[in-house]
Amino acid sequence: METIASDTNSKQIRTISTKTRIYYGLASMGMAVVSGIYGVLLTIYYQDYLGLGANWIALAMAFYAVWNALNDPIFGQITDRTRSKLGRRIPYLRFTAPFFALTFSLVWFAPEHAPEASQFIWMLVTMLLYDTCYTILGLVHGTLMPELSESDQERGKLSIVSTLFGLLGTIIGFLVPDFFRPKAGSGDVSMLSLQLSMIAVGIIAAFLIILASYNIKERREFSQVDQPLGWWPAIKSTLTSKSFIVFVIANFMCTFMFSICMGAIYYVADYVIQGGVIPLLAALFIPLTIGVPLVQFVLKKVEPVVAFQGYLVLGGLGLIVLTFLPVDFIPLSIAIFGFGYSGVQVINYLLLGQVIDEDEIRTGVRREGSFYGANALITKPAQSLAITITASALAAGQFVTRNSNNGAIFLDQPETALFAIRAVMGLIPGVTLVIAAMILFAFPLRGERLKKIKAEILRMHNEKQEKLEELESQA
Repeated sequence: METIASDTNSKQIRTISTKTRIYYGLASMGMAVVSGIYGVLLTIYYQDYLGLGANWIALAMAFYAVWNALNDPIFGQITDRTRSKLGRRIPYLRFTAPFFALTFSLVWFAPEHAPEASQFIWMLVTMLLYDTCYTILGLVHGTLMPELSESDQERGKLSIVSTLFGLLGTIIGFLVPDFFRPKAGSGDVSMLSLQLSMIAVGIIAAFLIILASYNIKERREFSQVDQPLGWWPAIKSTLTSKSFIVFVIANFMCTFMFSICMGAIYYVADYVIQGGVIPLLAALFIPLTIGVPLVQFVLKKVEPVVAFQGYLVLGGLGLIVLTFLPVDFIPLSIAIFGFGYSGVQVINYLLLGQVIDEDEIRTGVRREGSFYGANALITKPAQSLAITITASALAAGQFVTRNSNNGAIFLDQPETALFAIRAVMGLIPGVTLVIAAMILFAFPLRGERLKKIKAEILRMHNEKQEKLEELESQA
């Protein structure tokens, strides 16, 4: 259960219990395993293993981006308006999870020897179904973080636990495909072991999400006291917030960066280093895991947006140098990026929580779903862009796929292909992160303005809690 603490002005601040943090983290881990596998394996599965052309992949990503543009804000609005006994978020978390497992599994059952048009249709349809489920789960899970407490410190603690569990899930998501995917020199191009492992992953992830839904309690005052805005006023209020616009531009770049990096890491391992992917994953995740708990000490010294900018620059520089370093030093540049990305992981959605607080003061209504939905509307296409750029850059670099080499890995890639892989993993996302840091100088929620928002939001939430208690006493 959440407890209530008081600050020096005797205003009540919700604290988040250790139990809630753990279950919230378990749900993060379940989704991270699945999304990690999806991010790193999708392009290499369809382009390299099945031989689907870059033009077909780009077309699938275009449809995928349009679908994202439609479903995220819709589900965000729907969850904000939901008034059930379980709350606004928990029902969607609980009952979507089984379909999440099913649709994720289907992505990896594309017909291996079918015409490209058939593989394209399978890829597109299963991606859209999977993304719908992931949209619902990711949205409702994310909205719980700023809802559970007004305090950036409490949200930060929850974010750290969630990030650590998410990192564990992402590591598992990297390792599982490497154990079960076709290996260089094995001569085995069968997909059965990979497909069975994907089914198991989906089932376990769904179980963790459902478990969390039974152990996280929402704050009922936001669903029982607040009166939802109309559809158009809600959209207008969201898209006219300067704070949100600045945040979402920077977050688009972060999403693009992570998607393109993680999709390229197997290419770097297989073709640039010509070794296993595990050393690269260790170089990334050890500094990332060490860095996550240290973020709380940075946040005690500087405001979240300032810390966020510093971490973005550090991670960006680590990636940029990867493009030009000798092969033996690539793990070092990945380690620098990993430490920088630790702050990005923890702080990113603290800023969105501040944006939501500011909006609640303007509108009187708590609308996490609308903002997370609008954020996904703008940032989700970054994943499609990352996959499209990866496939296009490799094709432009004259990359030789396994499928075109009779199912066997082709290690003697031309220099143009090797540079394309390095640019996709390093130069392109690194520059993107530095630009994101510069854009955040325009983020207005800092200094005295942020302090005033925090004081006012605390006052409003106490009033809503009192109103809820009054309504319950009259029932």
